[in-house]
Amino acid sequence: MKFVTLSFTLAVTLAAAKAQYAHQWEAPGPNDFRGPCPMMNTLANHGFLPHDGRNITKETTINALASALNFNTSLGALMFQMAIVANPEPNATFFTLDQLNVHNVLEHDASLSRSDAFFGNNHVFNETIFEETTAYWTASVLDANMLANSKLARQLNSKAFNPNYTFTATVESFSLGEVSAPIVAFGDLQAATVNRTLVEYFFENERFPTELGWSTRTEVVSIDDILRLTQAISNATNLITPSEPVASTRRRDLHAGIYA
Repeated sequence: MKFVTLSFTLAVTLAAAKAQYAHQWEAPGPNDFRGPCPMMNTLANHGFLPHDGRNITKETTINALASALNFNTSLGALMFQMAIVANPEPNATFFTLDQLNVHNVLEHDASLSRSDAFFGNNHVFNETIFEETTAYWTASVLDANMLANSKLARQLNSKAFNPNYTFTATVESFSLGEVSAPIVAFGDLQAATVNRTLVEYFFENERFPTELGWSTRTEVVSIDDILRLTQAISNATNLITPSEPVASTRRRDLHAGIYA
């Protein structure tokens, strides 16, 4: 039984290594489409998705996410269903990365690495914005709290300076998934942590950090993993701390204006 398990693990690892070798990174050309999602752009830069960013079908999406990140089929299909709404054509069967740039469809304000549409380009990596984000990544290993803090900071900044700031409940749900994505792709699914260096390399280059030692995980990623991690990020965005035991001494509560 141990031999079978070892053989299976080795086969998966070799398959992942072969897939990565066959999908060398290539920068987008002047006629290639790219969008606001660094992961979708990265998949295209490595050829898991069409390098030109066009004609991305359900089958292509499922295969790309399975090969690059070991997503199971149902999760890959869900990712496609979320993206296909960006194609305005009735009964569309594909989307392009350029279609993802339409504001307030999937692209939204307060991105971790892009400027708000109000200020101009909403889909190209913005170093200034990303520096705002990484200021809240305060250790070499990121956890849910650090990722959540950077998300909240970007929302606060956007709300303060963008007169058209929009962040609906639907966007919030989508955003939580985005913020958890670095853990899903590069981190420890159980501990909900990820190496900061890998994440920064990924955002800044839109490239898988294979030269830093990363490789596709051997365990399959499912929707349950995504839901658990997004819940961890959601919990971490709560700014209310747990209640402490109340001292028995009667005192005037100057904040509430009543006696405790």
